[in-house]
Amino acid sequence: MSLSGPRQAPKSGGAPKSLVILCHGYGSNGDDLMGLAPHWAAALPDTEFVAPNAPQSVPGMAGAYQWFGISNLDPKVIAQGARAAGPVLDEFIDQELVRTGLSADRLALVGFSQGTMLSLHVGLRREQQLAGILGYSGALAMPEALQNDIKSKPPVQLVHGDADDVLPVRFMVEALENLRAAAVPTRWHISHRVPHSIDQDGLVLGGQFLREQLEG
Repeated sequence: MSLSGPRQAPKSGGAPKSLVILCHGYGSNGDDLMGLAPHWAAALPDTEFVAPNAPQSVPGMAGAYQWFGISNLDPKVIAQGARAAGPVLDEFIDQELVRTGLSADRLALVGFSQGTMLSLHVGLRREQQLAGILGYSGALAMPEALQNDIKSKPPVQLVHGDADDVLPVRFMVEALENLRAAAVPTRWHISHRVPHSIDQDGLVLGGQFLREQLEG
């Protein structure tokens, strides 16, 4: 299955020296999450941004996509969905690396909500370590399997609002505990009075993390 979505070329005008793949949340689309790119492009002038639409349309919602169907936060549902959707994102990463000629350590994943679930699930199971994973308002799928499944340990930055009533902040805390137990270098930030969204502090922190991992 081939994914597609909006792209933003490097601000420098040259060939990309790094790549950021943005994975949107449930019921959203690539255009929505591509809205993050302009905030970071100046600090990452040689980076191309791409935001694929998830593989499934959400029934009854125009222009809305999902990585997997989810009606509740049952860990078994999340695990099943991550297992099913993971190979699709994994293949897209492979395709983008071939297309750009970049190595895995020049690619970062950015996820929001369900997109964070997929980014963590896939990024930690790739043989070649990615530059980093930035996850907003998400969760770690299949935490009990991570110790056995993990194949690389890219730096991770988690950002979550403490007023999130879609995925409460406890999901970030649980992800943090499990990532650190697996020796994944993980940072975290709680955005005060922020619901299921990204505030200015989160944008700045995310940009700093990406610049550090991709620009050095």
